[in-house]
This record gives sequence, structure tokens and C-alpha cells, in this order.
Amino acid sequence: MVVFEKTKGLTDNQFHYCPGCTHGIIHRLVAESLEELGVLGKAVGVASVGCSVFSYNYFNCDFIQAAHGRAPAVATGAKRADPSRIVFTYQGDGDLAAIGTAETVHSAARNENITVIFVNNAIYGMTGGQMAPTTLPGQVTQTSPYGRDVTVVGYPVKVCEMLKEIDGASYIERVAVNNVKNIRNAKKAILHAFKNQIEGKGFSLIEVLSTCPTNWGLSPAEAIKWLDENMQTYYPLGVYKDKYKEDK
Repeated sequence: MVVFEKTKGLTDNQFHYCPGCTHGIIHRLVAESLEELGVLGKAVGVASVGCSVFSYNYFNCDFIQAAHGRAPAVATGAKRADPSRIVFTYQGDGDLAAIGTAETVHSAARNENITVIFVNNAIYGMTGGQMAPTTLPGQVTQTSPYGRDVTVVGYPVKVCEMLKEIDGASYIERVAVNNVKNIRNAKKAILHAFKNQIEGKGFSLIEVLSTCPTNWGLSPAEAIKWLDENMQTYYPLGVYKDKYKEDK
């Protein structure tokens, strides 16, 4: 009996991510969802700039590399050019919530029929651990060595809370991948987001709280605990908007 089998949605390439990083889990959930829904062969991913910049090496589907922050705009073009494709972006918080804020907001406002996977680890990972738009108040980073001072740099951007107020957005949910229960919930959310696109229901964004042990300066186990005790408090999990919840 086969208990677990690697999804056909992932290639055999070895991940480049740091030990304890949960990008690998999120990759698997996205790939499994595409395979289970039978749309892997017509899926098109859009890679962001950040730690996930090489995601096109790991997914067994067509991929486009977008300029920093522009993934939703590129995804919009791909989907409008060929509406039969299942188009998704895979973006970190530095990409989506900083330079790419406008592209995200306006894609939601237009209710573009795309799926956005947003990985929030509260820091710029690829470039060395600088403060990100999602860095928590008081959180120490390379560019906030005394902790994020909200009186100087402002408060973190809460993407789900912001997008739920946009009329065009169809489905907004925040999940995490820090334990088995949350991983299963994350899978359900990602499946629902792709189903919305298949059914033509419009813009879906799944925010996934993730760890960054290297730039947080923690062990993988300590990073999971830090996410539990800090990120989930500031960024509560749950469905923030679902126009079609009766179909879920």
C-alpha cells in the first residue's frame, strides 16, 4: 500500500531553500492541488523575485519569470491571452506587499480570474534579512537592529485585511503551514482558490504564513514556535472574504 507519493506536479530537482524553510511544503500543496484538479497540463505559473525566484525549476508546468512585483500583471496578460489556462502567481511578501502592491490591488479590483499564492515570512529572505512591509512591530532585522519602530517606518501591511475591502476580490484567506492541522487547511484553501478560477469566479489570494529560520536567526523548531507565538497573533488565520462560500 502506498502511504505517500510525490506529486507529479513537482520535478525531481532538489530545492535550494534553507533548512527549515517552509517554501517546500507550500510548493507541494500547490502542485498537489493542480494535479488533483486535473489541470496540471494547462497550468501557467508566474515566478516572483525573491527566495522563490527559481520556482520554475520545481513545478512541472509552464512558467513565466516576472520582473520584481509584477507577477499579477504578467498573470493577467497570460490569462486574458488564453482564458483556458489556469494561471497562478507564487510571491513572497517583499515582492507582493512592497514593489508589487499596486499590481496586486488592481488585479483584485478588476477581479482578474487568477490565483495568487502569497508567502509571508515577515522578512526579505533572499537579499539578507532586511525589514519587509510585513515585519512585525519590534521585530529585529538587518535594517531594524533595534526592532521595527512603527513611529518611524509605520505599521506592517496586512494584505488579507486590505484586500477584503476591495469589491472585485472574490476569495481571500490566510493560512499557515506550521503544523499538520494548518497544512491540511492550507491545502483546502489552495484547492478552493483554484476551483474558483476553473469556474470563472475571479481573483483569489491565499496568504501563507511561513518561516525563515536563517534570517530570523532561529533553528527550524524555534522558527515554528516563533510563528505560532508571534505571527499568528498579529496575522490571524481565517477566511477574510469568500463571495462563493456556499460552493466551498
